[in-house]
Amino acid sequence: MTLLQQFTSYIQKENLFQSKDKLLIAVSGGADSTVLFALCAAANFDFTIAHCNFKLRGEESDRDELFVKKLCEQYHVPFFLTSFDTATIAKTNKKSIEETARNMRYNWFKEIMEASKQQAQPFKYLLTAHHADDNIETVIMNFFRGTGIKGLRGILPKQQHIIRPLLFAKRKEILEYAATNKIDFVTDSSNATNDYTRNLFRNEILPAIEKVYHEAANNVLRNINRFTDVEYLYEQSIEGLKEKLIEIKGNEIHIPVLKLGKTKPLSTVIYEIIKDFNFTAAQVSEVEKLLDSESGKYIKSSSHRILRNRNWLIISPIISSAETVNIVIEENESKILFGDQILTIEKVDMLQILASDVSKALINANDLKYPLLLRKWKQGDYFYPFGMKNKATDKVGKKKLSRFFADLKLSLIQKENVWVLESDKKIVWVVGYRIDDRFKITSSSKYILTLHLTHCLQKS
Repeated sequence: MTLLQQFTSYIQKENLFQSKDKLLIAVSGGADSTVLFALCAAANFDFTIAHCNFKLRGEESDRDELFVKKLCEQYHVPFFLTSFDTATIAKTNKKSIEETARNMRYNWFKEIMEASKQQAQPFKYLLTAHHADDNIETVIMNFFRGTGIKGLRGILPKQQHIIRPLLFAKRKEILEYAATNKIDFVTDSSNATNDYTRNLFRNEILPAIEKVYHEAANNVLRNINRFTDVEYLYEQSIEGLKEKLIEIKGNEIHIPVLKLGKTKPLSTVIYEIIKDFNFTAAQVSEVEKLLDSESGKYIKSSSHRILRNRNWLIISPIISSAETVNIVIEENESKILFGDQILTIEKVDMLQILASDVSKALINANDLKYPLLLRKWKQGDYFYPFGMKNKATDKVGKKKLSRFFADLKLSLIQKENVWVLESDKKIVWVVGYRIDDRFKITSSSKYILTLHLTHCLQKS
């Protein structure tokens, strides 16, 4: 069977795409992508080429761009070209050249595909020239990097809109096809150096392994198929355990400590739960310690926190400084949006209040000074909680909000989401909890404010 026959057979077997689909093919000008170009042309697929010039190899980079341009003109294939100052961007972002180039390349491909949606026939898939040798290198690199089951099954032939139709073929077969069919290509001189991690594995580590285990490459390919099946079973099991353990409450994940502690294998299950919230494998042991810690202890990732709150572990987003804004409320405003809540303010007279039975915070409007201020509470805040008289003095005493929250047994996450309404630097209302005694309704109250708190998604 020729490489072209294997190529079309693999596409059908893996159900990668249909012959009528419009394709965008990433072509660098090297042997792999140029052969992919030639195979797609021979199979009469409808495709366009995209080439990135990363400006990393001087004249050689420009040579590659010119080669791809001439190739497309020769075959009368439409193409996109772009260039990046990769080294400068990588330095600015403090990332490796490899990661920077990859991110820019795929972001550009995505832009092309998004823009094509305005056309009658948009691009359906992006094709890249990853082959079997790339897959072998990836699996071995992932093994040493410690990426788990997903890393050991290697590169998938189809991931959403990205297709790798050459994964069945080894580099040697690709080069033989190019030679037999007189397919020209360019050579990247940097592939011979070990400046990049993949080159080091390709040029030194894998050849050294094959000197000891001659069938190492083929064994890895066979293992990839096994691990693909293993991962499928693994994911099924993990999803079943997650369903039993996780309770979703708004934007929070609640996990019962006792039930999680009895789950086996504990470390693996914890990792599979927390990895989606930017926690690392190294933090699994910290989560395990939370199972035996006192309430209030927590650990953080770049975006989330895991808090031990009594009998629960709670995973919640870390509130950014952008969310801790102060909102000024003028006298005639009636609806204020803050976070995912709405505060409705209505001014009514005493007779209306007496004639109504409403479950709202009621404030003596006579004593308010505008503008009001709606903000998150902070350490040191205090108020005079309505209805909490000191038995000895028969007066309402001053109380710090931190102490008030402790009495209510609020969790750290609940406390972080508490807002207060201020008038002239005095707390009027601990929003959703209690008004200040200084703003209570009395017999002399003429006008009353009703304060009504609702969730944005709640129907009125």
